[in-house]
Formats: sequence, C-alpha cells, structure tokens
Amino acid sequence: MNFRFDKLTIKAQEAVQHAQSIAEELGNPEIDSVHLLAGLLTESDGIVHPLLDKIGVRRSQLKATVDSELAKLPKISGGSTAAPGESLRKVLEQAVKQATLMKDEFVSVEHLLLALAQIDSKAKSLLQVNGVAERDLLEALKELRGGARVTDQSPEEKFQALQKYGIDLVDRAYQGKLDPVIGR
Repeated sequence: MNFRFDKLTIKAQEAVQHAQSIAEELGNPEIDSVHLLAGLLTESDGIVHPLLDKIGVRRSQLKATVDSELAKLPKISGGSTAAPGESLRKVLEQAVKQATLMKDEFVSVEHLLLALAQIDSKAKSLLQVNGVAERDLLEALKELRGGARVTDQSPEEKFQALQKYGIDLVDRAYQGKLDPVIGR
C-alpha cells in the first residue's frame, strides 16, 4: 500500500489503527472499510459523533448494523496481521482527494467519513441504510468546521472550541435553563 500515514491527523491514525485491531481481534484476514467505520464510531471526543448527531443519525443503530456486518466477514485462525483490503485503500485514496478539495494539509477523520460515504463498499451501504448521505455530511461539516482548515495533526481540538470550553447563554435561555436576573 503506497499511502503516507504521516499525512493523517492523530485522530485519523488512531481510527485506522483501531480498524486494524478490530480486524485482528475478529480474525479477519484484511482490514475492510467496515472496520474503518467501526473505528470511527468508537472515537468519542472527535468530530464524527457531532457530525452524525447533526444529520440525525441514531449512532446506536448504526453501530449495531456495523457490528452485525463485521460478524459476517470471513475469518482465519492464527495470529497473522490483518492487511489493508482493496476497499480500505480506495477509501484512503478518496480521503486524500477530499482533503485536497477542502484545501486541508492533513487527512482528518471527517475526510475518512466522507470517503466512506462516497466509495462503493459495504460501509457506504451501511451508512446509506442508516440515513447518512454524502450531501448531508458535507453540509453538517461546513456548519461544524466553520471556515477552519486542517493545517496540523490535531485539528479536532480546534473545531467547536466554543461549545467545548464555553457556555451558550442564548441557547440556555431558549431552553429555560437560566434563572431570571433579580433586581432589574
């Protein structure tokens, strides 16, 4: 596989490594796009969960369908290392193209998720069945990222910084969670 993993962000590298460990745990001979999708779904503090939530995807249902698909994949016995499969290679290549189109310097988890929604594979079918469309992902990504670009290996920390470190008082007021100001 002629792919430069140093062009992945830290979170994207973790997702690919997690996909490999899932494949090895299950005894699968190759790492498939479904393994990568499973790896992305286990990431809790990145941008994947907010992206899926924004487009209204039930993550628990998506995770269940991914797990059932993983159980159907061929297995081998023995302690061999799982090799990247053809569908994973295509997804990684498409993720690089997405990063280039978005003028990003590194391939991040959102590029991987977009590529999974674009490349014909089992993962794309699972995403479509659960209501994930490429167009919706792109719109949600534009909202979440704002105008931010991926210029280093840890951009996920910068996205949604206000939501992460601040309190949206206007939103709390709409929800009726603010106490009225006394003395005015």
